[in-house]
Amino acid sequence: MASKRDNVVVSNMKLEKMLSMKGGKGEASYVNNSQAQGQHARSMLHLLRETLDGVRLSSPDSSFVVADLGCSCGSNTIYMVDAIMKHMNKRYEEAGEGLPEFSAFFSDLPSNDFNTLFQLLPPYGGVSMEECLASDSCRRSYFAAGVPGSFYRRLFPAKSVDVFYSAFSLHWLSQVPDVVLDKRSTAYNKGKIFIHGANESTALAYKKQFQADLAAFLGSRSREMKRGGAMFLACLGRTCPDPTDQGGAGLLFGSHFQDAWDDLVQEGLISSEKRDKFNIPVYAPSLEDFKEVVEADGSFNINKLEVFKGGSPLVVNHPNDAAEIGRALATSCRSVSGVLVDAHIGDMLSDQLFSRVASRATSHANELLDQLQFFHIVASLSLA
Repeated sequence: MASKRDNVVVSNMKLEKMLSMKGGKGEASYVNNSQAQGQHARSMLHLLRETLDGVRLSSPDSSFVVADLGCSCGSNTIYMVDAIMKHMNKRYEEAGEGLPEFSAFFSDLPSNDFNTLFQLLPPYGGVSMEECLASDSCRRSYFAAGVPGSFYRRLFPAKSVDVFYSAFSLHWLSQVPDVVLDKRSTAYNKGKIFIHGANESTALAYKKQFQADLAAFLGSRSREMKRGGAMFLACLGRTCPDPTDQGGAGLLFGSHFQDAWDDLVQEGLISSEKRDKFNIPVYAPSLEDFKEVVEADGSFNINKLEVFKGGSPLVVNHPNDAAEIGRALATSCRSVSGVLVDAHIGDMLSDQLFSRVASRATSHANELLDQLQFFHIVASLSLA
């Protein structure tokens, strides 16, 4: 039986207002399903520190500002901002400079669960970084604020931010390309909810959207960053030059998730048209896709640009338990796409969809553990 919300369609205009990771602290929430993202981010700390070593130390009389773009609502953003603050504090100490006041802005779309994020944030202690590091119950040694809005537009005053950090967010597009949903277009993604395995026209539409979004992102940051600042970016990427092969993202959204949608159609729970109106607004770029935009924009120098192997998005306690692996894939998928699915087909059908994802993934557990690996594009940029 379809939910009362079965006729809701997520339009591109609504996407920005509603797209978010699954909020709260429930089983399918991002808070409880972002351990893999945390592990991948921590594995890049050495690259982040290299970027921070190139940041110009500002005067102690002015605030040192860090912004996490696409912070979501879990503890990962707090851990990474803390790591940035501690590293910069160490640099100031080694340079014999007085310490400035540190500020951090946590930014994401307005629908992000900022309440859960700020409940996780330690209270401001008004203590020095040295006292914080020496304390077992560390209080926050920087001022903090939330900034709701799309990072594809301006978010901050001109020349106000020293360090921009963004991890696992830039692969989310500002919209599903219009032609992908247009039955008259050769890019119409008939029968699919993602571009993995789609036709060339569909993949090209996604690529153009990603590159237009990235250009808008860079244009905004170039105006907001202080001279001498730096930006560290990490997003889902792929190693294959063919954009219809989305790598790990393809396995996450284009295999068992796709098959579960097909199950609902075959069982008469939704129409094929309903399925075809839903597309995941994600694009995993190649290194060349990313590089083309940065070079064409011209606002930033590329200090480092590489593909980094992040590992599996599945975190399980018992690798031999197929059912646990199936549940892990379903909850991982739901934590990042569940809000969009709920809006498109309703809560009741969403429950049935992800139950089928878990069942299908359970039957392919060994294959998933072996093959589901994420690669990331990692970029360190500074103003040209």
